[in-house]
Amino acid sequence: MNRRDSVLTLLALGAVPLVADAQQARIPTVGILGIINLEPTLGPFREAMRDLGYVEGKNVRFEIRSANGDASAGVALAEDLVRRNVDVIVAYQTPAVKAAKPATATIPIVMAAGDAVESGLIASLARPGGNVTGMSNSIADLAAKTLSLVKEIRPAVRVVAVLANAADPFTAFFLSRIQSAGQALAIDVRPAMVGGPDDYDGVFAAWALARIDAVIVQPSLPFKHALELAGRHRMLSASSISPFVEAGGLFAYAPNVRGQSRKLAAYVDRILKGAKPGDLPAEQPTEFVLAINLKTAKSLQVTIPKSLLARADAVIQ
Repeated sequence: MNRRDSVLTLLALGAVPLVADAQQARIPTVGILGIINLEPTLGPFREAMRDLGYVEGKNVRFEIRSANGDASAGVALAEDLVRRNVDVIVAYQTPAVKAAKPATATIPIVMAAGDAVESGLIASLARPGGNVTGMSNSIADLAAKTLSLVKEIRPAVRVVAVLANAADPFTAFFLSRIQSAGQALAIDVRPAMVGGPDDYDGVFAAWALARIDAVIVQPSLPFKHALELAGRHRMLSASSISPFVEAGGLFAYAPNVRGQSRKLAAYVDRILKGAKPGDLPAEQPTEFVLAINLKTAKSLQVTIPKSLLARADAVIQ
């Protein structure tokens, strides 16, 4: 029996898989795109995917791309995911979604972004249209809540600085809402637009001379160096993203990371099973956490009111 006859015999017996079977066995690939550090969100997202039956390397693959704070790198990273023909892109925060959206009109994008309608990412929450859906976090409202918590911790506060992201298209709306909240609370909100950590030193030095004692950091900015400077100049620090507190920020009021991860994983699951993103209504978070770092409070000689501690979901000693 020659080689050709042997192969035909094996095919007839089912010993050699057909090409169609090999194509069916293709593992779906989920691209994950972020502008700042993705590590705090990757664990909960992977766990949520496992809970839905997705085992990495067995029936799903992840392609992870992080710009590590360099917003200008977002477009190239998004285009790389598109070239790799991922099945869906999970994009964290508005700049990442803004980078991914022009890179593809066909690959579904599942977002965790701020006020997606205001940012022009989707047409409406009920009917997103196009290839984008997911979680639309009301970061502007969270920022206003954060400002009120600053006043609760330090009632005499009159001026609060905001470290704002010049590369984030959502920043103008973010600042308008927090400034409106400042007017209601009789707080002078002083924003500083920055491109990244290289701009932080000069900004914090100016704030120190102006005796500003509290700063809110926009969540789409890298915050490690900002926290170092806030500690050096003895400024209260706050944001609306939970990992901020784990890294040494004084407090954060933010969407629950695990709850949001479950939602994002559910979107990915439905899309991998054939749903169109434009037909899946975008959702707003319903679970929020207040996290407080008492170690940071002690270093700043700040007393956190007992009433606030009683409301906290997480307290770092």
